[in-house]
Amino acid sequence: MGRLARHAAARPERSAGTFLRHVRSRKTATAAVLAAVLLATRLWVLEPMTVSSESMEPALPRGSMVLLYKPGPLLGGLRAGDLVVFSSPEDGRPTLKRAIAFQGQSVAIEDSVLIVDGKPQSEPGIDHSRIDGSYFGPVMVPAGHVFVLGDNRSGSIDSRAYGSVPLDQMQATVAWPSGG
Repeated sequence: MGRLARHAAARPERSAGTFLRHVRSRKTATAAVLAAVLLATRLWVLEPMTVSSESMEPALPRGSMVLLYKPGPLLGGLRAGDLVVFSSPEDGRPTLKRAIAFQGQSVAIEDSVLIVDGKPQSEPGIDHSRIDGSYFGPVMVPAGHVFVLGDNRSGSIDSRAYGSVPLDQMQATVAWPSGG
């Protein structure tokens, strides 16, 4: 008897019903693994968020959808200009703002021009005609904190009102769109 014939004879024939149950079982297992991967991704890596205020206009109008990258702040990769999400010091709700300065830096606004460490900052996404004549600071960002501002400076409650936000309260960075 040939090798294939011995192998076939050693294993009992599967009925069509057994085969279909096996296929369904594999599909169910695959679907369960896929659902677990998607859930884990949403919980710990990426999550969609709808912008709920006008504070980031014109870059991100109210109703815009953004994709949050949750490990971003934990990986220590925050840079000036990044869009960040944290719990609002006022009401605890998730809040989206732009990271402007970090520990040890000074921040001021002089006639609507952002000044960090005494140097005017280029902010191409800011409509200066909407915020002409505003002044703030200077203030020093404390250790372990981030100074955040909304792009719509006249319509944003941000670090000018509640101070710098502790770095450990940063929950995510915006992965898409970049908003700037």
